[in-house]
Order: sequence, then structure tokens, then C-alpha cells
Amino acid sequence: MSSPNYTIPKEGSLGLLALGAKGLKAWREVRNGKTPIIEPDKEKKSDKKKRKVLVVGWDSADWQIINPLMDKGLMPTLESLVNKGVMGNIATLDPPLSPMLWSSIATGMAPYKHGILGFVEPDPTTGKIRPVTSTSRKVKAIWNILSQKGYKTHTVGWWPSYPAEPINGICVSNKYTEFSENIDTPWKLPNEVIYPETLNSIFSEFRIHPQELTDAHILPFIPDAAKVDQEKEKSIQILAKEIARSSSYHAAATWIMENEEWDFLAVYLDTLDHTCHSFIKFHPPQLPGLPDDYFNLYNDVVSSMYRYHDMMLERLVKLAGEDATIILLSDHGFYNNHMRPTWLPEHFAAPALEHRPFGVLCISGPGINKDERIYGSSIIDITPTILQLFDLEVGKDMEGKVLTQAFTEKQTIKYIDSWEKVDGASGMHPTDKIVDPWASTEALNQLIELGYVSPLEDDDRKNLENMNAETQFSLACSYIQFQKYDSALTILKELYQQFPEKNHFALRFAACLEHTGNTSETREIIEHLRKDSKNKLPQLDLLEGSILLKENKPRKALECLKKAEGVSLHLPHFHIKIGQVYSKIKRWSDAQRAFEMALKIDSDSPMAKLGLAIAYLKMEMLEDAANAALDAVGLQHELTSAHYYLGEALYKLGEYERAVDAFNTALSQSPGMKKAHEWLIKIYSENKINPALVEQHQAFIKDKIKGTVYVVSGLPRSGTSMLMQMLHAGGMPILTDNLRQNDSNNPKGYFEYEKVKSLNKDKDWVVEAKDKCVKVVSPLIQLLPGNFNYKIIFIRRDINEILTSQQIMLGKNPKDFPVVLQQAYQKYVEQSFTWMKANPNVSYMELNYTDVVNNPLEQSENIVSFLGVDLDIEKMKRSVDGTLYRNKAVVD
Repeated sequence: MSSPNYTIPKEGSLGLLALGAKGLKAWREVRNGKTPIIEPDKEKKSDKKKRKVLVVGWDSADWQIINPLMDKGLMPTLESLVNKGVMGNIATLDPPLSPMLWSSIATGMAPYKHGILGFVEPDPTTGKIRPVTSTSRKVKAIWNILSQKGYKTHTVGWWPSYPAEPINGICVSNKYTEFSENIDTPWKLPNEVIYPETLNSIFSEFRIHPQELTDAHILPFIPDAAKVDQEKEKSIQILAKEIARSSSYHAAATWIMENEEWDFLAVYLDTLDHTCHSFIKFHPPQLPGLPDDYFNLYNDVVSSMYRYHDMMLERLVKLAGEDATIILLSDHGFYNNHMRPTWLPEHFAAPALEHRPFGVLCISGPGINKDERIYGSSIIDITPTILQLFDLEVGKDMEGKVLTQAFTEKQTIKYIDSWEKVDGASGMHPTDKIVDPWASTEALNQLIELGYVSPLEDDDRKNLENMNAETQFSLACSYIQFQKYDSALTILKELYQQFPEKNHFALRFAACLEHTGNTSETREIIEHLRKDSKNKLPQLDLLEGSILLKENKPRKALECLKKAEGVSLHLPHFHIKIGQVYSKIKRWSDAQRAFEMALKIDSDSPMAKLGLAIAYLKMEMLEDAANAALDAVGLQHELTSAHYYLGEALYKLGEYERAVDAFNTALSQSPGMKKAHEWLIKIYSENKINPALVEQHQAFIKDKIKGTVYVVSGLPRSGTSMLMQMLHAGGMPILTDNLRQNDSNNPKGYFEYEKVKSLNKDKDWVVEAKDKCVKVVSPLIQLLPGNFNYKIIFIRRDINEILTSQQIMLGKNPKDFPVVLQQAYQKYVEQSFTWMKANPNVSYMELNYTDVVNNPLEQSENIVSFLGVDLDIEKMKRSVDGTLYRNKAVVD
């Protein structure tokens, strides 16, 4: 049955709905011909010692849309909160699916822990698909913890919260605004929508039906609404539904605040998200190809919905009072400019591609900093921060952290192993009601196979199979985000094998394999997708470029990425990867241009900001480097490298105290970062600050950090000395005693260290090689001690050339070498590679002697890429003398 057209009558007031319960009552009195009386709010005695927290969730709210409106004075309530508190971006999780995200916000835990993994789930009884429910959440939400501690706690509209939980307060669940088809149809609240159900009759009165609205509610959004052909366009019906839903939840929340005691109230509105999915394509600037009449008709809808939310927020802030802490946030943002997707692939989570990875966060109230920015927050940090506001312990099993920078005073954080282990009434559903819907479906299938239950219809079975796959995909994404790659790979491999035609499964599987270093299987998937995919997938070129970069072939990686340039120019990740390649080969101005191009596409990319900071730093553009690094950590606080490079830039600017803070922050995230310890030693020593701190960092390096030994290896006369010469020319510290002088066989020097020859007897000298490069020939490499990290450059050369060179060096007939030497040397090489592959503290790269002689620039770039050390590539290239590649006395 199609929805009836929305008739626009000539009375009504959007402003009255924004007042909430009282305004709704007054508006309905006007509709019935009565004179409305809006009673003043009752004065409530303020208990200054009592903490109250109001959480307002605006799904998909985005500062990129909000800031221009605040600048024009069109969102005064939020602007006031911003001026009185802290504000900043808040990072979302992957994938950005609202039920997953709001459950993480409410629990402080990752989706793989709390169990909400999508929009739908199977009904454990019928096996059919149903909307996700609160009974599937495996852990306590913040309202359960607060209920357990005796706080009066209320929730309105949270997703998912149906069936309503029996908390210490009122729960208005997310099924509250499921409307009847027609306003004349009886519209009874279903069971378990409200807790306690004794309040059903009261909350029934605060629901607004879309067909109840008037022109005064529609025209502020679509001034020319009369021009809409409602037989063809459903835009007014969509808009009316969203206004009615948000206004209904708002009325319920305000009634609670006006009539009930409360310590904590969380109200969630998904209207901005729904409105953007329907109308963001009409939001300014006008997209190419969008007809003028459509743009002119709908271009103000999104902005108007934000303004209406600000009107509702005004009422909530007033009712909360001056002593309440208000947290306003979204779960993600919404692409609203040139980043808006022009098409979406065909899978259930495709609308999430319209979501920007950064939402909004604003905190205001007693003890909160005023008119300050907050950096590096994530949606999983909200529950720990609320617990801190109530002076309660944070669960150690929560991934989130307390946003201490929001507070005026230094915070002491208390911890508890897990709130899940705390007994007592928490307002969660009874244990017999909390189920894993997918596990229950397995049990149902077993009963079907046994013949006790009728089989599912084909459509139901297929829907269930597809949704189970997508749910498992979301679970794998959550594992990846929290660095549980083995668990993710197990799931993704099974999905790829079961659904080889689903590109998003294959791409994520390949990306996870590439991240964990499985390049051969990654390449197999890339080839499969290149062969079978109907569309060009630029992600494949990004993956292949990443593999080549990990294989220390930056020039080849660049060639691969450049091939995809035509179809990838709109992807910020493409330009970031190109920038990273240029950084590997020290082409800093090219890297700068690539990162700047990425930021033109997505101005909030932390990785592009980080790359730009490094490029600026290397080009001695110090203030620009510091600003870019600050921007990067502002977007993603847990970006250790950005803190480190910020410290380096600040030191060179002479801002030593700030540099110390930056390096200490880097060490708080990565205690083993040796370079940060060394910088702090340098700063403390130069400025004569607390010698004890110098000793502390020196001791840490000595006792806790293994250190890296750089090794050049290969068979004697394979080119090892040539590599040592290149590294020395490039600025690499070399461990050599210069006892063996250069000669006609090696006119540029051997760079050997005599003690290496006695590795089978003495290994103590290896400590001298920390952070230096030493030459160790292949037969001895397996004798290196295991208490260091090694980066080994192994050079190969034709075995006949090696033996010829050795014979000449010994003054023997070059053609008269024993054949048995060939077999023995090949065995040495095989054993060397077996040892290098078997030891996790060893990373290695393989070079070919002829390649180095013929292409010294490219191979120098590859070497620097592998070592990760800042060397002069041009000098390395110039050190290679091709004339020394001789048939008789061949330089090694």
C-alpha cells in the first residue's frame, strides 16, 4: 500500500514543537481551537554537589556543516555550548554502522566485545530477519552501570534499545516512533517499547504522526513545497516523517526532565543522518549534473534540519540547568562537499560510504575547560569520561579512555577489572532474555534438520545467509581496527571462499593479508579481482603499490600507482600512498605536492597531515611542519609518529618545553621509541635539566631496547664491499677497524671488522654494532646472537663470477676452481635464507649485484626504503663505479 500524500494545511508552529512536551500540548490545543497555556517550568532546587550529565546524540552531525551555520548566528545554542566548553572532532569506528557505533558509545567497548554488529539480526524463533535488538548486547551500557550504583537514569531513543531495559529510571526505546500507516488507524504502543509500561498512556500522547504536521513545519525546510509533485516525489513525506520522529523523542525527553528526578539522561536523534541520506545531494555547493530546479527546491533542507536541532537543544539545555554537564556528540560525520559519492555499490552497508570518519564532540559544564579544543577523541571514550564525571571506576576491559584534557583540573582515574563482574541490579534484561541471535539461529537450523521445525522459505534462507555474511564482515572489520588480525583473517578467508563475487569481502581480505605481510596470497586475490571485476578497482593498484613499497621497491610502487592515476584522482588514499613513496626516496617536494593533493580532497585526513609534516620538516619548513603535525594529532591523537615529528620540529624552533611534551606523549604511546628517548636525553643535557632524567632515559635504552644492527651479507666477492661503500657514502655509521686496506682487487676499501671472523667464539663485540652497519659474510651470519634486531641486506651474484673473482684474488687460474665449491656456496646461501626467515627479530632484503651496478639510483632508493634511515641517495648512487665490474678482478 502506498503512503498517502501529505496535505499542507495553513496552521502550526515548528517553534512550539521545539519546546518539547509543553509546546506539543500547546500546539494541539491551538489545532483544537483552544487558547494554549504554557505553564512556566517548576523551580528545582539545585544541589551543587550532585553531578548531572545530559548526553545528546545527533547521528551523523558534522562540523563542516555546523561551523558555517554558527558563523552566521544560525545555531546559537550549540555556539554557546562551544564557547562555554570544549569542542573537537571525534573519530568513528569501522564500519560506520549506527547501531554498532552507538553501542560502542554506550559501553566504551569495541563491537567485537559488545556484540552489536549491524542493523539487523535473525529472529531466534522464526529465523527471519528483524531489526537489531537490545537483547543482543553482551555487556553493560553506561545506564546499566549507573543504575547499579543507584543513580536515576533515563534513555530516550538510543539505538538499539528495544525491548526497553528495566533500568533505574525510564527507557523510551527506539521503536517509540513506529507510526501507523494512516493517522486514522489506531496507534497503540507495542509492548516493551517503554519501561516502565505503566507510563505507556503518558508517552503515547507525545508521539507526533507525520500526517499531523502542517505547512508551518514543512515550509522552513522546503519554502516552495507547493511545487513538489507528490505523485512522483516522496520528499515531503520523508521530511514530515523525520520531523515527527525527532519531535516525538524530543517531547518524551523534555517530559522526563520536567517531571522526573534525573542524574543521567541520554537522548538520541537519528534525524540528521536520515535527512542527509535523502537530501545531502541537494546541499550546497551544487553538484555537477544536478538540475537547477531540484537544487533550488531542496538546497536548504539539511541546513534547516540542523537549525531545528539547535532549537530543540535550547530547550534541553535550559531544562538541564547550569549545574549539569552536557555532552553533545555524533557517531560519525557526513560527506557534504565534493567528497559526496555520486553512486553507491550494491550491498547493504553501501550508505555508510557517505559517512565521514569524524563526527562532532562538545562538552560543557562545571569543571570543564571553556572555549578550548579537544583533540584525539574517539567514540569509545565517551563512557569512560562519563564514569569519571560520576567519580566511578573505568573498566580495564574498555578500549576507551577518559578525555582528561576536557577537565580544568588534573584527573586521578580509578580502575576496575570489569563492570561485568560486579553483581547487583543493573537494569539489564534477565539472562534468559539476552541471546546471541546468530547462535540461536544455528540451534534453529539444527531443529529444522532434525525435522522438528518447518524449513525456512528460500527467500528467508538467502536473506539470512547474506545478513550473516555481512555481520561477520563487520566483526572482522572490528577485529582489524583493534589489531586482532588473526581473528579477522579467519573470518575474511571464509567469506572470500564462500562469496568470491563480493568485492568488498575480497578487498578487505586482501588488505588484511597485505598488512600482515602475506604478499603472495594478496597478489592472488588482486589477480582474481582484476580478472573477474567488471569495474576498474583503484584499490587494487593501491594494494599492489603497498606490496611493492613493503618489498622496498619504491620506484616500481610509484610506477604501479601512476598507472591508476586516471581513475584514482578523487581518492585521498591514492595521493597519500604516492606521497609515502616519494618520502621513501627522499623526494620531499614531490611528497609535499602529493599530500597537499590528498588534503584538497579530504581536509581532515590525519595521515596526509602527518606526511606533510614530515616533508616540511625535511625541507626545514619548521613552523609548517609543527602546524601540520599538530593538525594530525588533533584529528587522531593515537598517532605516535605525529607526536614524534612535532617534537623534532619544536626542538628546531627552540621551543624545548613543548618539544619535551611532544616526545613524552610519543613515549606514552610507544615506550620503546628509541629516537624519542634520544631526543629527550639531548634536550635535558643541553639545557642542564635534571641529570636524573638523562640517566633514566639512558638506562631505558640500555636495558629495555634491543637496538638494531644493520648487516651487509653475501658470499665473499659478491658485492658486499660495494654495498658498504654505498652506505658509508650515504652517511650510514659503519663498524670497521680499517685493518684491511684497499688494494687492486678492491680499490675503494673493504670496510671490514676483524672481530667478525671470530663469531663462533666471541659474540660480545656485536653490541658495538648497535645502530651501525657491519659486514658479515654468508657462512657466518647464522652465528649472530639473538638478543638484537637485525636488518640484513643480502646481495646475490652469479656463482661463476664469484668463484672467478676469488681465484683471481688468490692468484690462481680463474677457470680452474673446484666444482665442489659451487655446491658448498649455494648451500651457504640456502642456509642463510632459512635462518633469516626463521628468526622474527630479522628482516632482510635481497639485492642482485648486476642490478646495483646497472641501476645504482633505483637500488639506492630501495636500500634506503628498507633501512628506514635518512641517507643521501645521490651520494650512494655516485659511489658505484661501473668500470670496476670486470671479468677478471671484479670488485666485491
